[in-house]
Amino acid sequence: MTKLEAARADVELGGSRTRYPREGMDGALAAFRRDFPDYDSTARLDELRATEYGRLDREGHLYLDYTGGGLYAESQLSAHLALLRDNVFGNPHSSNPSSRAATQLVERARHAVLHFFNASPDEYLVIFTLNASGALKLVGESYPFQPGSRYLLTYDNHNSVTGIREFAHRRGADVIYSPVVPPDLRIDADSLRADLAAIRPGKPCLFAYPAQSNFSGVQHSLDWVAEAKAAGWDVLLDGAAFTPTNRLDLSRVKPDFLSQSFYKIMGYPTGIGALIARKDAVSKLQRPWYAGGTILFASVVSEGRSMAPGAAAFEDGTVNYLSIPAVEIGLNYITGIGIDVIHERVRCLAGWLLQQLEGLRHSNGRPVAVIYGPANTEGRGGTITFNFFDPNGRLNQHLDVESCANQENTSLRTGCFCNPGAREKALDVSEEEIAGFYRQTERMTLEQFMTAMRRTGGEGRGAVRISLGLASNFADVYRFMQFAETFVDREA
Repeated sequence: MTKLEAARADVELGGSRTRYPREGMDGALAAFRRDFPDYDSTARLDELRATEYGRLDREGHLYLDYTGGGLYAESQLSAHLALLRDNVFGNPHSSNPSSRAATQLVERARHAVLHFFNASPDEYLVIFTLNASGALKLVGESYPFQPGSRYLLTYDNHNSVTGIREFAHRRGADVIYSPVVPPDLRIDADSLRADLAAIRPGKPCLFAYPAQSNFSGVQHSLDWVAEAKAAGWDVLLDGAAFTPTNRLDLSRVKPDFLSQSFYKIMGYPTGIGALIARKDAVSKLQRPWYAGGTILFASVVSEGRSMAPGAAAFEDGTVNYLSIPAVEIGLNYITGIGIDVIHERVRCLAGWLLQQLEGLRHSNGRPVAVIYGPANTEGRGGTITFNFFDPNGRLNQHLDVESCANQENTSLRTGCFCNPGAREKALDVSEEEIAGFYRQTERMTLEQFMTAMRRTGGEGRGAVRISLGLASNFADVYRFMQFAETFVDREA
């Protein structure tokens, strides 16, 4: 009998260590529905779980990494395959019949993206990239940083947003981090307002932050977009973790730049992202090079060139014209379900999980789990990051937790999730504790870094992250809590 099976037996028998009802899952589900009555309005997703995502239950797979990547529906694959099977598409950089057919589908996909985000084509354009990181790199390399400019970002940002600081530093701009405050890890409003007020008139200044943290799931107010723009900043909004389960209306919230990866929303296709940008903001960007597809014509003799208009000037080489049509297929699929339905399901399931994790106790009364971020569903998404601790308060190493989950065919994620600032704030990592590692003359491997952190008392400095999405159901979160039960009274 595995540890999970033992915990499950304890649950079914109504063991004294568990908070679940004696009736087992049926009783837990009935109590859940009483506490979260809006869950029943999402019943259509149970039908889709059976028809579109049946592979999860056939394989006995518990998938809890939707922030890492969404799951595709079978109908998305069928529709895309039929499109490719029944048509002839060629490189769109031409005007022959196959090229025109591909161009038409690429342009349809652009319009589908604008429609999904309710963005006016008169105001916004869609630049296709490899992923959200590719969109962010476009902004970083092209933004007109200069001495006196400022790049303002929060501690809570994905590495791809933080990495823009390298472009800013090289051009002499100042880089400023605005703090987030534990335990909820929300933006310090007073500090951010002071930072926004410190803009330098006449200098290009860029403010970047995530709509939702990929570390803690906290949702930072979208009102910061308008407030920063009113103060004179250009605003870059990272939407990758927010948009799979939340509506983002660009007719109301108007960032200058929005980065997006489509596989985060609907699982397929991978390798396609977008920079959705205001046209007046795009006119400020200065590309450091040109490539095939980004120019109308170029000369070797005179070293002259003329850049292509609009989005084409930023799409290096030939776009992925065979995969881009799958973006329209996927967005239409999500629209047919309703993003608000997905949001409500995730909210209810996350709320129950937070309650259960918060209430999980060792026999001596100590908490089993410590959550990093909001402990309820107010202003947060379906990403939950935490660590398990033993009855003596010692950390269960996140890699050990992941190993246990792997044995149970459970996909979750551990580490710092490409978000070092939020992780350092949540786990109270000091500058003195970590700065010395980057002064090493030789490149340090991940294993060496983790060993060095443990020697300083950091115990690895990682965490466990679970995240929910459109195919999640109550059986998933119930099964995860059975797994969490195996850490009750377990020595680290």
